[in-house]
Amino acid sequence: MSVSAIDAASKRLMLALDALEGAVERRHEADGEGQSVTAQLHALGADRSQLAADLDAAAAHAKTIESTNREVARRLDAVIETIRSVLEAHDP
Repeated sequence: MSVSAIDAASKRLMLALDALEGAVERRHEADGEGQSVTAQLHALGADRSQLAADLDAAAAHAKTIESTNREVARRLDAVIETIRSVLEAHDP
């Protein structure tokens, strides 16, 4: 093998190693992006679960408030009727 053939083979080897290194770097970056997307999806899933739980709690709280409001309205109506009855009884 001549010196020029060895030089040519050496250059091809260096180019191949450079190409391999670039491919490894691109693959590493792509894997990192994939992990980032996976982490984002996981975070979004956790956020969705938390929002669903918060919504359920808020709906339950709203039902409690609505029920309490109906009870207060019923009691106020009863008090109003009692006051009317008392006023009518004392009306000359």
